[in-house]
Amino acid sequence: MSEILVLYYSRGGKVAQLARLVARGVEEIGGMRARVRSVPPVAPVTQTAAPPEPDEGAPYVARADLDECAGLVLGSPTRFGNMAAPLKHFLDTTSAEWASGTLVGKPAGVFTSTSTMHGGQETTLLSMMLPLLHHGMILVGIPYTEAALNRTRGGGSPYGASHVAGTSGENPIDDDERTLARVLGRRVADVAARLERGA
Repeated sequence: MSEILVLYYSRGGKVAQLARLVARGVEEIGGMRARVRSVPPVAPVTQTAAPPEPDEGAPYVARADLDECAGLVLGSPTRFGNMAAPLKHFLDTTSAEWASGTLVGKPAGVFTSTSTMHGGQETTLLSMMLPLLHHGMILVGIPYTEAALNRTRGGGSPYGASHVAGTSGENPIDDDERTLARVLGRRVADVAARLERGA
């Protein structure tokens, strides 16, 4: 079975929930499995190294995950219209993979969660796409043929899946946001499967 790497950073838990929905979508495509991983937090002053495995949630990503994946879906909360520092820090350490072409030609998608409707969802999604383009990945979005994209009153855009969490994280992920997260996972997995078949 081929695997799609669903790689995320989550602070309040909503991005982790979206990651699980994206993973469900991946596994709706025959022959595809999701490999869910996270990145450790970073701090301005390092006091202790992060443990090799988090206390809860997805294991931390390893270099082998990038080598072995057939595609990648990145998720991050927004930080002033940009991806969060832990995910950016991890991407900044992938020079060897960039030089060797590890991710060239593999499909990729992105997802995010924001506190407010205009909290920078689309710019965060775009900020995550930039390093993926430098890695030579094939970006996969969500087309308007998906009915939920036309009807959503919360998250979701052609750039990727998203969620409007509320200023205190009080909003549950609604049905359209759930659907669009699964659609994103399914689309990335479908493109990966087609590429593997040479279709």
